[in-house]
Amino acid sequence: MTCMAEHFVKFWPVRVICGQPKYSARGTKVPKNSVRHGVRIERVADLALDKNVLLFRFIAMHFVSLSMLLKMIGSIKPRDVAIVVTSPPLMPFLALAACKLRGTKVVIRVDDVYPEALVASRSLPGLALLTTLMIKLNGWLFRKADRVVVLGRDMERLVKSRIRGDRGGHVRLVHNWADLGTVMPSATTPNPLLQELGIADKDIIQCAGNMGRVQAIETMFNAAELLRAEGRFHFLFIGNGAKRKWMERAAVEKDLKNVTILNFKPRSEQSVFLNACGIAMASLVSGMAGVGVPSRMYNVMAAGKPLIAVADEDTELSMVVKEEGIGWVVPPDDPIILAAVIREAFSDRHRLDGMGRSARKIAETKYAPVIILAEYCSLIEDMT
Repeated sequence: MTCMAEHFVKFWPVRVICGQPKYSARGTKVPKNSVRHGVRIERVADLALDKNVLLFRFIAMHFVSLSMLLKMIGSIKPRDVAIVVTSPPLMPFLALAACKLRGTKVVIRVDDVYPEALVASRSLPGLALLTTLMIKLNGWLFRKADRVVVLGRDMERLVKSRIRGDRGGHVRLVHNWADLGTVMPSATTPNPLLQELGIADKDIIQCAGNMGRVQAIETMFNAAELLRAEGRFHFLFIGNGAKRKWMERAAVEKDLKNVTILNFKPRSEQSVFLNACGIAMASLVSGMAGVGVPSRMYNVMAAGKPLIAVADEDTELSMVVKEEGIGWVVPPDDPIILAAVIREAFSDRHRLDGMGRSARKIAETKYAPVIILAEYCSLIEDMT
């Protein structure tokens, strides 16, 4: 969203309404009003609660959503086009209400589809009535928005089923992009991070990004346990999230000396840490088809790394890996197959290198920022 705003400001005045920084910058306090690369940023009141505790996350999400609603009502204008993301889940509903009140056109950018994301992560156990209500509400939201942007073909199918069709381009498929300028392929050895960790002589399998409830982290850990005795394989996890504490406990309890867990690293270091592996992994738990698309996939491709998709076959993640021939697809609940695929992958270095080169080429030709940003600009021009 930052890159989008900084690109749009070349053509239109741009304002961003958001909360305080999250993820790697969590806890950092920044000014309520600032300008970055020509973009006006207006930050609303926020609560610094632990997002990995569901109750705290629920309270914080609704507090910031209400704060943003008040800011939108006071600042948006009839000729504006508002682009709103779907997280926190209440935000798009409040933004739609503010836009209708002010006569402003609204684009809903679907990063995650609710309640499916909550169901897949088992955050709504046994609440069938609430699930049904949320499905109906989201269908209403998608119908009322002026445009709906989805990130994958699986998500496109799901959203269109919610709104019972597509009103002549109402739903637009616009992929995420790869950071081709900042992430470049480089040799695994010598890699500064691997040398620092003392694992430069190992076959590295890496998972970098959010370690949340919808990632199949348990399957990766079980595969690490199956490969532990073989010595040559090492799993490198970089990131934080709801499953981080479980990961740390499991690594100790299972004596997984072939697992290293690191905190989020700055985006400026992406090219180093994404190249600190022979193979990368991206995962989604079962039931996530159409619900979300891991953006990490595109930067893994930019780094020229083969990718193991630990996900259902009908997800955008798995479809890209299979169609482009840049890796393997493994069921999200089968660590035995994952371990076998890892052994197979590292047995043919020539094939791995070829997949890596293909991944970079696909990133350049299909998922370059200039291509994707042009699609967003076209979308906005059609609405103005």
